[in-house]
Formats: sequence, structure tokens, C-alpha cells
Amino acid sequence: MVTLTAPESLETAVTAEAPTVVDLSGSPVRSLNQALHNAADGQSWTVANPGGKHSLAVGINADVSVTIDGHAGYYAAGMHQKGTVTVNGNAGVGLAENIMSGSVHVKGDASQSAAATGHGGLVVIDGNAGARCGISMKGVDIVVGGNIGHMSAFMAQAGRLVVCGDAGDALGDSVYEARIYVKGTVASLGADCVEKPLREEHLAELAELLAAAGRTDNPADFKRYGSARNLYHFHVDNSTAY
Repeated sequence: MVTLTAPESLETAVTAEAPTVVDLSGSPVRSLNQALHNAADGQSWTVANPGGKHSLAVGINADVSVTIDGHAGYYAAGMHQKGTVTVNGNAGVGLAENIMSGSVHVKGDASQSAAATGHGGLVVIDGNAGARCGISMKGVDIVVGGNIGHMSAFMAQAGRLVVCGDAGDALGDSVYEARIYVKGTVASLGADCVEKPLREEHLAELAELLAAAGRTDNPADFKRYGSARNLYHFHVDNSTAY
């Protein structure tokens, strides 16, 4: 194990074969992220003393494993493209925003806008997620072990959102073709979002997603929600007269 605190040490850390520990009590986030951008496939990193700092482990483009050993602030693992990021704590606003592939796993709770605009990959939140979870998602898969807040999956275009707890108001407002699965209760559905039949194909994909998230929930206990497709076409009643 290689432990690093000084910013200059991080520049050479990418050549170390042993797992690398970066202590943020003595190193800036910018140096951590630069070192991760220089990282090579197969490396393992641990971020010690993250202290809720923002923008941790953003823009990773190598098949590396990064463990944030504590709480993360805003935009942790944003623009994630490869590898795995694990947060052993809670995460702030904008977790895994615009994720493209790879996986991000939060062992605690996540704040608002988790996986917003995500194009691909898997985001797992063991606890609860705040409002606007999966807003404008474009292909990402999200599995939340607890509850989600209001306006989640707003304008969700593609991907799957799995909620093992309850969902807040206006779920799936103006949703396109994303699939939403909720095990608990839904406070209210947003515009053009309706409950849909849970067929065998949906049970199979739900079982896959739950297994990928390390969960043992029964897919048959969930309900599926999606677009009624009424907003796909112009209707005069949906327009505003001036």
C-alpha cells in the first residue's frame, strides 16, 4: 500500500503497483482528480479523510477501482466513464451526474439529482435518494435501496430506475421511454406517467438489476411505471393561448 498526502507525490503515484491511498487531509482534490485521470487500468485507489469535499473522483476514464472512505460532497464521481467508485458514506447533490458507463455505489444516502442526465452505467444507492433522482436520465440504470424524493425521473428519456422503497410526488413527470420500478408506494405520478403491466420481460430485467446491485428483493413485489405517450403529439388543450 502506498499512502500519499503531498500533491507532488500524486504525480508519480500512477506508476505504483500497490494500492494507493490518497489522504485528503493533506492533499487538494484537484491533485487527486489529476492523478486519477493519469491512472492506468487495474489500479486500486482509496481516498482517506474525504471530509465531504466536492467533486471527488470526477471524470474517471480508466478501469480503476476507487473507494472514498467517508462522506462525499457535491458531484462525486461526475462524468464517470470507466471503472468503479464506491462511497463508504453519504453523497451530496449531483452524484454521478452525466455518468456514461462503469458503476458508482453509495453505501449511505444521496442528495438531490443523483445520476442526472446519465447516459449509461449503473448507480447503486443503498440508502435513500433526494428529489430529482434520475432527472433527464438517458440510459443509466439506477437502483435505490430506500426512498426517493419528488420529481424523480423527470423527463427521463431512457434507462431503468428501480426504487425498493417509496417514491415522492410527481414521479416520472413528462417521462419518455425510461422504465420505472417501485416496490413501495408512490405519492403521486407526474404528467403523462402511468402504471403499466409488469410482464415476464420486465420481471427478468428487474431481477438482473437487483442482482447487479447486490439485492435480494422479489421482482414480483414491484410495480412498473412509464409514459402514456399522450405528450408525444400536439394537442390544443396542452397549448397556451396568447
